[in-house]
Amino acid sequence: MVVPPPVPATSSTTTSDSVPRADPGSFRDPANRVLHADGQVFRGLGPQGAEDWRALAGAEFFGRLLADGKVCGTETADPATLPASLTGQWATVLRHERIPFVSYPYEWSFAMLRDAALLHLEILRAAVPAGFTTKDGSAYNLQWRGAEPVFIDVGSFEPARDGEPWAGYRQFCQTLLYPLLLQAHLGLDFQPWLRSRIDGIEAGELRKLFGGTRRFRAGVLKHVHLHDAIQSRYAAASTGTVRAELKDAGFSRELVLATLRALEKLVGRLDWQPPASHWSGYRETCTYSDADREAKERFVTEALAESNRSRLVLDLGANDGRYSRLAAGYADYVVAVESDPAVVDQLYRRLRADGERRVLPLVMDLADPSPGGGWRGVERGSFAERADADAVLALAVVHHLAIGRNVPLPEIVDWLVGLLPTAGGGRLVVEFVHPDDPMAARLLANKPAGLFPDYHREEFERLLGQRCDIVRRLELPSGTRTLYLGTPRG
Repeated sequence: MVVPPPVPATSSTTTSDSVPRADPGSFRDPANRVLHADGQVFRGLGPQGAEDWRALAGAEFFGRLLADGKVCGTETADPATLPASLTGQWATVLRHERIPFVSYPYEWSFAMLRDAALLHLEILRAAVPAGFTTKDGSAYNLQWRGAEPVFIDVGSFEPARDGEPWAGYRQFCQTLLYPLLLQAHLGLDFQPWLRSRIDGIEAGELRKLFGGTRRFRAGVLKHVHLHDAIQSRYAAASTGTVRAELKDAGFSRELVLATLRALEKLVGRLDWQPPASHWSGYRETCTYSDADREAKERFVTEALAESNRSRLVLDLGANDGRYSRLAAGYADYVVAVESDPAVVDQLYRRLRADGERRVLPLVMDLADPSPGGGWRGVERGSFAERADADAVLALAVVHHLAIGRNVPLPEIVDWLVGLLPTAGGGRLVVEFVHPDDPMAARLLANKPAGLFPDYHREEFERLLGQRCDIVRRLELPSGTRTLYLGTPRG
């Protein structure tokens, strides 16, 4: 659900000639659909959805959430500014704020997922006393403005019905609580689990990991074992039957609020201290000299500063975010990609403490980037589909892909250039680590002799020159690393 900045309803700009495109990740709720047109994102509402929106828009709690930036900016779109095909198809059309880069829970660190869960619960705790609830509790209802989470699924709000529990509890557990329990209590990275199944982790699946005394760890007995037992008990019952039983038993709004407060307390106490890793101390263990660092920073700064301000920069292999922060001075938004969950978690916590809204840290193995997923493989877009960047930083990453992961140099160059605009105009800042560099030599020592005969600077430069105009090159003072600025030919 990518959403653009709101255009004032008084704007004379018209998009009547634009053909709306339905968002492939927005089809599960027939009452509303997210659509893209002219670089903007709209939400079409059916009659019931339009009625719910009118009630929501007038609610005081919702106005506060909008003002505080906890829910993405949303307004009723002026029909005069809409594509003609939208004006008669939907009862009401909304226009949303645009999220700079769409990411998914399996690309977030532990602290990111925890903060997203806490925001979800905070929003629901504000909605319930006002007579509202949300239809679901999915982690996919949240996105990021840098290191700040934001709730995006405005269509999920609806008036609450007396005597009914929160319908989104199961989804909240599967996509937010269970992954947090997995990592906080067992030290297992949750990202592969969420990436493998769009609906998250099932209670019965997690229950097998929390047997014996593990069941008594915080939140496990109630939200995993008991939850699984209740689901099994009512597996054959209809939703209507379950709702009727709960209503007859005296289930109340106060019980919903008590559950939310307990969940908020539980999630807030869950923690995971990233273990020490090679990459978490990379600045201290890498082979750069002070002169190397100064020359590298100067080269990157000049490459980013000499052209128009970038809309989006990808920093691939971002590590501690040093160059992501530098790039943020010359770009509207930076996505900092790093494979080590511990490093990303540390970076996120620092960015959040600084209130940084222009740098988004993500967990991703560049040799195995996020594929498309969900229905027909397009409900969640692949990283390559989302990575529409003006500039790419690939600093000290090529040797890890080429030697560490056996990816051929031509394919690495093709992939990097392919992340930039197909019409040309983008910038690629890439670092080639020579075979005699200590880091490259360490990787090569673990491989059979002669396995990478083409891994040398001349070949890399030839391949880069086939796809890009090499604007500038710089050999660092150490003599074992070379930086390039290339502009793809289109």
